[in-house]
Amino acid sequence: MARVVVTGGSGFVGGHLVRCLLDRGDEVTVFDTGRVSAGRRCLPEEVRHVTGDIRDESALARAITPDVDVVYHLAALVGVQYYLHRPLDVIDINFHGTVNLLQAAERAGSKVVFASSSEVFGKNPAVPWAEDDDRVTGSTATNRWCYSTSKALAEHVTFGYVHQRGLRASIIRYFNLYGPWQRPAFLVSRSIHRALRGIPPVVYDGGHQTRSFTFIDDAVEATAAIGASEKSDGEAFNVGATQEVTIGQVVEHIADLAGLREPTEQLDTNTRYGNSYQDLQKRIPDTSKIHAILGWRATTGLRDGLRATVEWARRHPWWLDLPDNVNP
Repeated sequence: MARVVVTGGSGFVGGHLVRCLLDRGDEVTVFDTGRVSAGRRCLPEEVRHVTGDIRDESALARAITPDVDVVYHLAALVGVQYYLHRPLDVIDINFHGTVNLLQAAERAGSKVVFASSSEVFGKNPAVPWAEDDDRVTGSTATNRWCYSTSKALAEHVTFGYVHQRGLRASIIRYFNLYGPWQRPAFLVSRSIHRALRGIPPVVYDGGHQTRSFTFIDDAVEATAAIGASEKSDGEAFNVGATQEVTIGQVVEHIADLAGLREPTEQLDTNTRYGNSYQDLQKRIPDTSKIHAILGWRATTGLRDGLRATVEWARRHPWWLDLPDNVNP
């Protein structure tokens, strides 16, 4: 049994991770803002909560105490609406919040597993991306890149604590996670949310962009394995499925599984967001490193994962009653 803290533990990934860690026998404390969220509904009532903002050092100190073995740092501000309209908050929470957490973990002697993002690679055209591949981002005048930059700078600081301070830490870069409990503000969740209500999903720019979509159970399994292994210390890992699929194909799968026969709604990103947003044509991981070190690879096929998520949504009408793009 390990004593662990999960920041952002009431969120989508955090909620699933907490349940996984509890099933493993760990003693879990959730640190979050206390706001009601879809992910919070999946947490067992007996989970210990510490309420606070990741930027509040005193609140973090109440959760990250010297008896904590591992801190899973998932708290972040994520979502296109935030990148475009609240860039200062994105940078402040994702960067300064991570600095505060690393300081608290160093004082407590805890290992850190930092949840970063595939966004750090930016628009590097040479896919699939290995962990040490270059970052290629756009202009700093384009708000779209504030999230990528905030996560990349937080990674630099994490590696700095590893190399300069001797902190045990690992970095995870998630690739397009989806599954039950995710708020309807992302491609898969929003498309399922719309399709099951008889509303055509939205496809941007023709839907020819390609991605790999990772079922939440696979991502959580990798996250828990990284936290439990000394082999992962000081390393960054891509965590994602490797099946390349177009966004249009994903939406077609969802419409079929939901029984929707209406055509998709086609929109242009320039019309919707203006020049402050730049989409990526490809985002695919190379996961050979995590497989070689920890023996992990994603095992849930896209169709199976989408089917499980659609079936879950059908059984939870409260989720279907949420508005599109609901805040976390």
